Amino acid sequence: MSHVNTSTLESCVPLPLDDVLLNDVIEKAKDWAVMHGAAMRSKQNFNPDAVQFAPFVLTPSSFPRVEFLKAVRLQPLLNELIHTVAHDSKFLLDTLKSTEQVDEFTRELIGIYRKVLAEGITQPLSLGLLRSDLMLETRCDNECRERLRPFNAYCCWKQVEINTIASGFGHLGPSSKYLHSYILNELGYQDKVANLPENMALSGLCDAMVEAWKLQNCPTSHILFVVENVTYNICDQRLHEFYIREKYPHVGVVRRTLTQLHQEATLGPSGQLLTDGLREASVVYFRAGYEPGHYPSGNEWAARLLIERSRAIKCPSIQYHLAGTKKIQQALAKPDVLRRFVKEKEKIEAIRDIFTGLYSLDFDEEGDAAVRLALENPERYVLKPQREGGGNNVYGTDIPATLAAMEGEERSAWILMERIFPPLSTGYIIRPNGPNPPPLVQLVSELGIFGAIIGTKDKVLYNKQVGHMLRTKLSTVNEGGVAAGLGALDSPYLID
Repeated sequence: MSHVNTSTLESCVPLPLDDVLLNDVIEKAKDWAVMHGAAMRSKQNFNPDAVQFAPFVLTPSSFPRVEFLKAVRLQPLLNELIHTVAHDSKFLLDTLKSTEQVDEFTRELIGIYRKVLAEGITQPLSLGLLRSDLMLETRCDNECRERLRPFNAYCCWKQVEINTIASGFGHLGPSSKYLHSYILNELGYQDKVANLPENMALSGLCDAMVEAWKLQNCPTSHILFVVENVTYNICDQRLHEFYIREKYPHVGVVRRTLTQLHQEATLGPSGQLLTDGLREASVVYFRAGYEPGHYPSGNEWAARLLIERSRAIKCPSIQYHLAGTKKIQQALAKPDVLRRFVKEKEKIEAIRDIFTGLYSLDFDEEGDAAVRLALENPERYVLKPQREGGGNNVYGTDIPATLAAMEGEERSAWILMERIFPPLSTGYIIRPNGPNPPPLVQLVSELGIFGAIIGTKDKVLYNKQVGHMLRTKLSTVNEGGVAAGLGALDSPYLID
């Protein structure tokens, strides 16, 4: 490997734990998780009537306070950037031109976008519920090293990606904080709970949905959740619905799949989206629709087009969905592109500071140079396709074979990203049916910062940072999705 990661973040409590204490607190924590909705349906033994606790790290992972606060402060600026990008049709279509030619899924999305552009976009307002994912990077410049010297872990943060569709864990993020507060208390570290930052992700995301609903000025309408045919991450989804129903009982919530919407949804005379022929859905919140498997036939694509043609406020609108593609992220990392969307020099520098190296793989001089970089030192890079949901990336020594197997212009649908080398931490991962007692293992973490924004092309009406989530995985594992069974729920323990 080109880089050996030796930086570490000290655990918030002394480890290892005594075996008797360890087993006792694990048993309690598992029950707490299930009884407070830090749970999922099992993919291995699916039962719609049963949930099991989501994998979690027993004690919260240390995170530099200065970098956490920097991410929180930056999120409204990132919200505004993505909002502006989403409303620049020429930039979207020009940037995605090569991907459109070789990636069928992206081509279908762009086809919908072109149709609604040609017809005239019915609803100028968009709701963005975004999540900017970041990791601490141990290979930082001297200024960053000096700023973080007290942590004994030279690291600053770099953006992994920004999610514009189905940005999950609005419930599981806050529930992790409460789980870890309980665990720290049980371990006798009540004084440490104060270092777990407040996390209002669930209320923040849901309040933004209701704010969009209010802007529609249609008291009889409801919010439509578009969901998968089979939902594993059921608690995270349902707790959004339950929060809205509890705090805003006058706001209805309806769940439908794209298949169901094709069968029953229609447009009213003024473009209203009618979910059962009668009731209007004035806000649409997509928790599905981000991967090809959610569109098993043309019917689901027809339902997506119907929604886009309606006057409902979409989260995300089709242009917001496209703005979250990896190809757009890669283009934004180019030195001159940010100036198109951000005018203030200090804002440009703040955003550029978080980008890691991102390279196009188009069939041109730039793309050929990127391929050479990947082949010469594959351990330094990650190959990313235009997909969300985890499990799609290619890492390290698998990159040369993947590039060699690509046919025709296929590589244009991918980008190359410099790999981030985060500091290591130590802890216990607790999994359903996992080893008892669990081993003490080395871990790395990924922090997600949530943002909410509402506006038109010309005016932003609402723009907030609303919470966070932390996912942690074994340091030897590439992918880290909790729903995919590779990552674990975690909370940032802020260190000064």
